[in-house]
Amino acid sequence: MDYLIVLFRTFIFYVLIIIIYRFMGKREVGQLSIIDLIVSILIAELVAISIDNREESVFLSILPIFFLLFVQILLSNLSIKFPKFRNMIDGVPSIIINNGKVNFKEMIKQRYNLDDLLTQLREKKIKSIEDVDFAILENNGNLSVFSKYDSRVGEYPIAIILDGQINYQTLRKINKSQKWLEEMLVKKKINLSQIFYAFYSNNSLYIIKNDN
Repeated sequence: MDYLIVLFRTFIFYVLIIIIYRFMGKREVGQLSIIDLIVSILIAELVAISIDNREESVFLSILPIFFLLFVQILLSNLSIKFPKFRNMIDGVPSIIINNGKVNFKEMIKQRYNLDDLLTQLREKKIKSIEDVDFAILENNGNLSVFSKYDSRVGEYPIAIILDGQINYQTLRKINKSQKWLEEMLVKKKINLSQIFYAFYSNNSLYIIKNDN
């Protein structure tokens, strides 16, 4: 009888987790944000405890699981509406190699050592740091690499405006001021609130308007 109870609970949670992850959205495991990862770990722990503890009602585990789902959806919606909140929770991509030069200060800030860098470069089939034009450490820990020998790669496109919000850190990196950006928007006859995404590459500002 105990075996049947365990199998029944396992099946219930199997179906439940499928439903929950459908609500959480489509992301690969390697693309999970910090919030998604924490929620996933907590759900796994709750399911394991509930399957093992056959004396308590299964609904005592289902309730906190749905609560975690609610929290995850709430925080995801806040991240979409408020870029600063998203940056606070998920962080922002870090430029580790810029124009072939290693940014050791950023590596120390991200607690990312040289062994980590070399390992991930080898995974990208890059033999030497000297072969890299740009390398960006993404929020999920993956390293995006642009080789010097890739003819498609020009200057790395750096996001200046995202969801109508100016990234002042990016402006400082490219040695531009807010006044310069405002003058560029005036020339293009577009307001900041109309911009969904704007990036700087090859000494030019490229803008994607917000359809909404």
